[in-house]
Amino acid sequence: MSGSIAVSASKGLTAAAASPRTIGGRTRAMSVAIYLHDLSGGGVERQSLIIAEEFRRHGVDVTLVVHQLRGELLDQVPAGLRVIDLASSRTLQDVPRLAGFLRREEPDILVSNVDLNNVAALLAKGVAFSSTKIVICQHNPMSAGYLRSENWLYRYVGLSYKLLGPLIDRAVAVSSGVAEELIDLASVPRDRVFTINNPVVGPDFQERCDEDIGHPWFNQPNRPVFVTAGRMVAQKDHEAMLHALAIHRRTMDSRLIILGTGPLRDHLGSVAERLGLTEAVDFAGFHPNTLPFFRQADAFLLSSRAEGFGNVVVEAMGCGTPVISTRCEHGPKEILEHGRYGVLVEPRNPEALAVAMNGVATMRERFPAELLRQRANEFSYAACASRYMALFKSLVPNRAWVA
Repeated sequence: MSGSIAVSASKGLTAAAASPRTIGGRTRAMSVAIYLHDLSGGGVERQSLIIAEEFRRHGVDVTLVVHQLRGELLDQVPAGLRVIDLASSRTLQDVPRLAGFLRREEPDILVSNVDLNNVAALLAKGVAFSSTKIVICQHNPMSAGYLRSENWLYRYVGLSYKLLGPLIDRAVAVSSGVAEELIDLASVPRDRVFTINNPVVGPDFQERCDEDIGHPWFNQPNRPVFVTAGRMVAQKDHEAMLHALAIHRRTMDSRLIILGTGPLRDHLGSVAERLGLTEAVDFAGFHPNTLPFFRQADAFLLSSRAEGFGNVVVEAMGCGTPVISTRCEHGPKEILEHGRYGVLVEPRNPEALAVAMNGVATMRERFPAELLRQRANEFSYAACASRYMALFKSLVPNRAWVA
């Protein structure tokens, strides 16, 4: 997947820099630009790179447009994918630069990702008076409970969607719960809202799963190992997980590996030390491939207060590993079908999470690996791309693409 990045600076870009958009000299190929904040190691960024490559497999001319060209996934950009670096210091500065891109290149569709970037994309279309179709992707919940833990600007995203509603050609939600919020809280017409689950399982999934990471804790029998992965931010509520581990360890000598980075790393380290968990928790940092950790874990843990979808839940299931997750408003409970494919507990409740962790010894019997893998395969790259392509075809039916 990795390769050299063809980068254009936004100010120096000319129409001649665009890649060819004709097929056989007659029908212009569908052109799609994907706009996101950066290439940090989160689920949205990974998904954007995945669908960019899937779109190219369908014959689509794809351009990646980023607020800033930075992040852990820079070396994961597909070879030959064209990247435009807006090089902005603030998201608001993206608006005129993105508007200039739309005027110069006139892509058929601009797919934008995540809250404030969605608002910037809609403003850019309005400023540019562009005919480009705007598809916003809502990855996060919009409920008041979720927004209380976010930057105050996020509280106005729903209102912004209402005010800019005529510029929204389609809105993609990553779960049915988020779709209902777009309709109820942001007043996006129901016929413009589509649920498309994230692409998680690809052709190389098993190969990545089978990689060896050699962590010593996986070679110690009778000492269960839990694994979690996610940015260390308030939404993920790692602190509740640490408290649950401390309670659980009163009866079982378990360990916890935490994958990921984030602004709360030092605080969580202090919490672990205060709870006497220094030798039982490994803050393992960022890993480009987390699947081998998931595969070898006795169970995967998710303690989030809210999730739009929950890629890591599907990844753990794809590895055949049982999942214990909080019953977030949306994603995880949909993926786990309200408990059919994993254990669900209430958010912000370390005691309930600890009780679920106490049952780790029998979880693989309760949730057989093959059952979990079958469920995970429903969230494949191909399924996601197919739904997007059908949506694109409805917006620009006169463009060429590969079925």
